[in-house]
Amino acid sequence: MNKIIHFSGKRKRAIARATLKPGKGIVRINKIHIENYEPKLARVKIQEPLFLAKEYTDKVDINVSVKGGGVISQADAARLAIGRVLVKHNSRLKELFIGYDRQLLVADVRRKECSKPNSHGQARAKTQKSYR
Repeated sequence: MNKIIHFSGKRKRAIARATLKPGKGIVRINKIHIENYEPKLARVKIQEPLFLAKEYTDKVDINVSVKGGGVISQADAARLAIGRVLVKHNSRLKELFIGYDRQLLVADVRRKECSKPNSHGQARAKTQKSYR
């Protein structure tokens, strides 16, 4: 296995691009080692597919670049990208990931609703009326 695999994941406005290549089991998010990534909740979220596929991740390096969105959206996008790239690397992981959490392989398609005319700020808010 000498080839490099690329995959991406999206969540709201966040876009993550994951690259898998042969290595020593190092995972980096935006050039930061996964053990040093903060906040802890986002780190744990990103590590879920890595814990599930522990025997396969020891021989590969994964680099993820994430931009846009908030911290948790970036974590979800990175998690999706890592899950997809691991399944592309080893197809036996697909059933394991689907059984654990479908969001490891399938993107959440919900997006922000666009603002309508006569709505100030929010998508469904209307202008206030007063008849008195």
